Amino acid sequence: MRRGGEEKEKDEEEEEEKEKEKEKEKEKEKEKEEEEEKEKEKEKEKEKEKEKEKEKEKEKEKEKEKEKEKEKEKEKEKEEKE
Repeated sequence: MRRGGEEKEKDEEEEEEKEKEKEKEKEKEKEKEEEEEKEKEKEKEKEKEKEKEKEKEKEKEKEKEKEKEKEKEKEKEKEEKE
């Protein structure tokens, strides 16, 4: 009779261990998912930065164009004066 009780106790302990392992696995999965989310966020940020850079470049180009236009105007004025 006593032996059966010990077996039962052992089984229960094993079950508890299995449950703990399952919990650990769940935690690991959760952490993994969180890491992936963070990575996605980083990627989004990088994309935003790239977009900003593109915008800056566009602005620079516009400025250059304006400068060219100004130069052209100056040239025209010079020619008209002469």
